Amino acid sequence: MLKVAIIKRRSREKAVKIMTNKANLDKELNITINNETFERIPLKTHVVMADDNILEVVKKYADASLKDNDILFVTEKIVAITQGRAYPLKDIKPRKLAYTLSNYVTKTPHGIGLGMPETMEMALRECGTPRILFASAVAAVGKVLGRKGDFYNVAGYKARSIDGPTNGTIPPYNEYVVLGPLNPDQVALDIKAQFTQEIEVIVVDINDLGGNILGSSNKKTINNDLMVQILKDNPLGQKAQSTPLGIIRKV
Repeated sequence: MLKVAIIKRRSREKAVKIMTNKANLDKELNITINNETFERIPLKTHVVMADDNILEVVKKYADASLKDNDILFVTEKIVAITQGRAYPLKDIKPRKLAYTLSNYVTKTPHGIGLGMPETMEMALRECGTPRILFASAVAAVGKVLGRKGDFYNVAGYKARSIDGPTNGTIPPYNEYVVLGPLNPDQVALDIKAQFTQEIEVIVVDINDLGGNILGSSNKKTINNDLMVQILKDNPLGQKAQSTPLGIIRKV
């Protein structure tokens, strides 16, 4: 039995070291920006839980695949989960205001955003009621003027980063609200320190509607606007791909 267990463990370890440079379903591996081509290599992991250590997870699944000059991108969701910032829907008791405000949020096929009482309730807690009310008022005026995005511009990244369950969300997070990560710049620096390769790290909030760079290991050399362009088609996907990590590599 011990021999069998050792063989299975070695098989798992070997599997971690294999990188296929294969794009996720319906995604492209390469993208060309300003006549430069970049690979966006997805890295598959286990389903990350609150008791996982983010540094250990990233080291385990990325180390064998990284090369010097790569940029490792980590989704904000797994960072937040390992920080204890994922909350079961059943434990969130929305106030009446959360029900009211969530009714005015535009729903899209790509994600619920703050369009459910539970996610709106968490926005009220994270950002404060005055800020959310002010953002709602500005958004209402903007809508009359034909503008979009005013709410999140005012409410800020804490509101923008709140994830509710979507169609295809991997269990158990199909019944959770996940907040944005704390101290994403420091997380990026801590992850970078785990590797001997000369790399940089970014913590990203990317979905099928666009994205933001929340944290960076080197603000002087990493061009956030370029990173968003490179990841704008969401190469990791946001359903059941189980690829919350990826590598950006200039071809």
